[in-house]
Amino acid sequence: MCATCGCGEDGVTVTIPGHTHPHEHEHEHHDHTETVTLEQKVLAKNDELADRNRAWLAERDILALNLTSSPGAGKTTLLERTIRELSPRRPVAVIEGDQETLLDADRIKAAGARAVQVNTGAGCHLDAAMVQRALRTLDPEPESLLFIENVGNLVCPALFDLGEHGKVVIISVTEGDDKPLKYPHIFAAAELVIVNKIDLLQHVVFDVKKCCGHVRSLNRRAQILTLSAASGDGSAQWYEWIDECAKTASSRTPVDKI
Repeated sequence: MCATCGCGEDGVTVTIPGHTHPHEHEHEHHDHTETVTLEQKVLAKNDELADRNRAWLAERDILALNLTSSPGAGKTTLLERTIRELSPRRPVAVIEGDQETLLDADRIKAAGARAVQVNTGAGCHLDAAMVQRALRTLDPEPESLLFIENVGNLVCPALFDLGEHGKVVIISVTEGDDKPLKYPHIFAAAELVIVNKIDLLQHVVFDVKKCCGHVRSLNRRAQILTLSAASGDGSAQWYEWIDECAKTASSRTPVDKI
């Protein structure tokens, strides 16, 4: 379980869209009395598995990106557009994380990519063990692009390395420009911050410059992009960023824990 939020792998299922049965696995359970000790053990075990995932991906020259956001920020819509526009030149696969349903995995499959759905039950984030199981089920092609769409949550995903090459944090203009200050750890861990739904700027109170300033106060190395996943405005710079990541993925190192 996660010592910070109480979630864990109880009830987790990994399912391929169109299959009638989830891929269940047995889990070990241990009792711990010290919360701090438990958290240290959980994160240490997670980091070990994340390193294995990273090595597995590197051996196959697969670029893996961990997409995080609040619910409804537009992760799946962005992935649908990305799949349609990038899959003709590079295989794309997706690990979908949600507490319940296969809805997003079905959308990804309809967009043209192979997908596997991880349902976390009461859990509020993916962890390296879940991703390891999903990788075994999905078995993405060598030299492919792998997106890991995390559960909609800006808290726990900041702590859990999945073995990805980088975290991408998506914020929509409907959420408020102070979101980075309220959830600093995830923005500090990001390699890219996307401000999405810019097509709605005329309808909401959102200061893009102020939001970017908040991100910069937490993380000077992260790139910041503005786009609309719905209309496609600004998507070219997102694809350019992905291409640049693909060129340098082999030399990337994990982001330090916050």
